[in-house]
Amino acid sequence: MNRTEPPQPAPACARLSAEVSSIVERHGNELGALIAVLQDVQARWGYLPEDVLRLVAGAMNRSLVDIVGVATFYRSFSLKPRGKHVVSVCTGTACHVRGAPMIVGEFQRQLKVGVGETTPDREFTLETVNCVGACALGPIVVADGRTEANVGTAAVKKVLKKARGVAAGTAEAQDPSVFPVDVSCARCNHLLMDPQFQIDGRPSIRVTIAFSGLHGWLRLSSLYGSYQIACEYEVPQDIVADFFCPHCHAELRCSSACAACGAPMIPMNVRGGGIVQICARRGCKGHMLDLTGVNL
Repeated sequence: MNRTEPPQPAPACARLSAEVSSIVERHGNELGALIAVLQDVQARWGYLPEDVLRLVAGAMNRSLVDIVGVATFYRSFSLKPRGKHVVSVCTGTACHVRGAPMIVGEFQRQLKVGVGETTPDREFTLETVNCVGACALGPIVVADGRTEANVGTAAVKKVLKKARGVAAGTAEAQDPSVFPVDVSCARCNHLLMDPQFQIDGRPSIRVTIAFSGLHGWLRLSSLYGSYQIACEYEVPQDIVADFFCPHCHAELRCSSACAACGAPMIPMNVRGGGIVQICARRGCKGHMLDLTGVNL
């Protein structure tokens, strides 16, 4: 009589399970680590696939309902694949009365997708947001973290071209003194680059910040000399925020103060050697790059 061998997991499934286990082990399986785990999952796959979330639930000993509940509470997470470029049109009251619905319609016409959908080539995802906190500049469009003000239907094509990189519109193209850096946490040395969320056409720098009782994600341009950011919350001008590593959760702060305004400086290690520091005050352009001892 032939014995029936138990089914063996497919190599791809085994690799997937191993990757998820590695992410959970890095952060721990406590409930407080769930957001960091989901951030790493989304950075790895570009969104939160259902099969991966089931593995996360098992590894963290949580129900899938709990995992999905957290994933859907924060709009920075996506349960569907997102495009290389994310275009968000503000449809808040001020932008709405200035023609935001027509802007949305023009993006839909040119991209041939609806709101919340991604183009078949995974190039663009079109979204709407309730408010970005810049009502006086509406209609507002945020494309890959870059804010475009007073957008009309005629400017939609230009916004898409800039996102694709066809137009020489990035800070890097406009100013040769602006150049890219890859950075890591000054505490745990974990790479902070997020290739899934681009600003200025390059992977952004992912950190978390806290200010005025709020705590959320922040993306910084990886072009040294560019001040483009994207944040889960609107950060008021002149506010001094606390910065944290999304991996080890340590606060990023050094003993030196900004020479321009006196606020704390935020240190990050530069890949290849050196350190970059940026001012923690919103709107201050104080920054410093120290490559002392680095062989160029």
